[in-house]
Amino acid sequence: MAIERVTLKTSDGLTLEGELAVPDEPWAAAVLAHPHPQYGGSMRSIVIGALFAALPDAGVATLRFNFRGVEGSEGTFDDGRGERHDVVAALDVLHPITEGLPLVLAGWSFGADTSLAVTDDRVAAWFAVAPPLRHESDYPAATDPRPKLVAVPEHDQFRSPDSARPILSKWTNTRVEVVKGADHFLVGRTDKAVELFLAFARPLSPD
Repeated sequence: MAIERVTLKTSDGLTLEGELAVPDEPWAAAVLAHPHPQYGGSMRSIVIGALFAALPDAGVATLRFNFRGVEGSEGTFDDGRGERHDVVAALDVLHPITEGLPLVLAGWSFGADTSLAVTDDRVAAWFAVAPPLRHESDYPAATDPRPKLVAVPEHDQFRSPDSARPILSKWTNTRVEVVKGADHFLVGRTDKAVELFLAFARPLSPD
């Protein structure tokens, strides 16, 4: 499937780079947010790369992008604050193309935490893979009625299922799935992230 390079413009004046893949007849859309920029995270990181490779072929229009300060994106790392503007800038690009379809914010690790901090009206749901949940009380999505699926690796080094459950149990309309046999990086288990996304997103589609 053809991959289009796209440019994102943030509300605070930065230009970010991204890639977009749109199938002929999409039934859903997804913005993918990558892991921590200061630890080598980019839009080509393993879980985001796997989702971007698989979702368009499954009928999901998908946009991935580099957060501010990563590779060809302007700006500097802002510890998840300015990066919220980056997620909204991705919505600005994808939503007009896929308006009328359910749009899911999907993130891995730092990208999951950042996506859960964005409650834009254009979002239908959140899919969070291995969120560290570093800011336990600063997730606007936590009290939002729209659906959330949180995939927690069984052997996650940063937020184990046992420590995640008490936090997520207080969240509204949130389901937790433990990814058996996986650690934070989901090596050898990225197929499970794809499977969980598709099973979660299909009921959101009006068709």
